[in-house]
Amino acid sequence: MISEDFIRRFTEVANSPAPDLAPAAFLIARLEYPRLDTSPYLDQLDDMGREAAARVGALGDDAGAARRVSAISDYLFTEQGFAGNQDHYDDPRNSFLNEVLDRRTGIPITLALVYMEVSRRAGVPIHGVNFPGHFLLKSPLEPGASGGGGNQVIVDPFHDGAILSEGDCESLLQRYAGKDAAFDPRLLARATKLEILIRMLVNLKQIYVKLRSFPQAHAVTRLLLGLDPSAMTELRDRGLLAYHLNHYQAALRDLEAYLRFTARPEEADSDGDGNADGDGDGDGEKDEHAEIWEHVKALRRRVASLN
Repeated sequence: MISEDFIRRFTEVANSPAPDLAPAAFLIARLEYPRLDTSPYLDQLDDMGREAAARVGALGDDAGAARRVSAISDYLFTEQGFAGNQDHYDDPRNSFLNEVLDRRTGIPITLALVYMEVSRRAGVPIHGVNFPGHFLLKSPLEPGASGGGGNQVIVDPFHDGAILSEGDCESLLQRYAGKDAAFDPRLLARATKLEILIRMLVNLKQIYVKLRSFPQAHAVTRLLLGLDPSAMTELRDRGLLAYHLNHYQAALRDLEAYLRFTARPEEADSDGDGNADGDGDGDGEKDEHAEIWEHVKALRRRVASLN
């Protein structure tokens, strides 16, 4: 169980103008390791940043972005042994920065986080890319240079820092979104700090739900709503997870609010609560509202029986 103070602290760190992601990532890790001492890990990132800076510096002042990126990748994936955890992708430890640093393995977004933190310390501009299905990185090319990713170098942190062309990105998109998915260069836009942290948390929530670790998943939804109180999907999920945890009053409050905020005018129930009164026909949204409404009715009966 996490406290409201913890949520406020996480929200403040996540919304800080400071570019570093590590402090917020270590707070996420405290969901699983509440007594985590982050100092050794921050020192480790500092040490790796200095080592990476030495590798980049050895290239000379005229080295282009592609060579600098390759030097960072060689350092992290060859010398330091970081690698994508393809065999145990859904292991929650892949989502915790301390475990990624200890075990030298993770998922795309946490390996990208290590890459960004080390690169920033080494003075090499690397940005996250919230690409569908597979988090990527990019570094801007110097004026006049060109690369397979247009005016930027696109890096896959899950596959040893492989450099991707736009054609590679299109193939990657179709692997996750279907063969008919059309590639748009805007999919390679720079991700904000908040977008990166939200994606980390959503990934972690999905892993916990898959493992039926409902208390942990519920805690993650609370952090997500701290970052974005208007996130209706997280409001719904917090309510459903509270239901699984037998927190009936909290579940009822969240699910009633979800229906009230998301119901269309024509779906509003005549009881004045704004709850969807769908019959299961029509589009998926109506079906979902009808299902949630059934949960709400059951919760109202259960809560009434407790009074």
